[in-house]
Amino acid sequence: MTYAWYDFVGNVGVALLIVAYALLQAGRLSLRAPAYSALNAVGAACILVSLWFAFNLSAAVIEGFWLVISLYGLWKARLEKNAHPSGMPGA
Repeated sequence: MTYAWYDFVGNVGVALLIVAYALLQAGRLSLRAPAYSALNAVGAACILVSLWFAFNLSAAVIEGFWLVISLYGLWKARLEKNAHPSGMPGA
């Protein structure tokens, strides 16, 4: 078995998803925090890079949706930040 650069990128993506989920479960990161969505988006994108070279349809579908949903979370966080520039809802 060979270990190519895209395997490394995919493993980094897996690590990012695991770290994001672990931080969420440990209460160190909020579900609504842009950092949570960013970790998930970058992680999914890294996994998709590795899948480009070693394709698996099921994995590509789930990671594609993971990326889109994470980008939606980032977009939603951006809208909330713009609606409340002070960082405090209702302020």
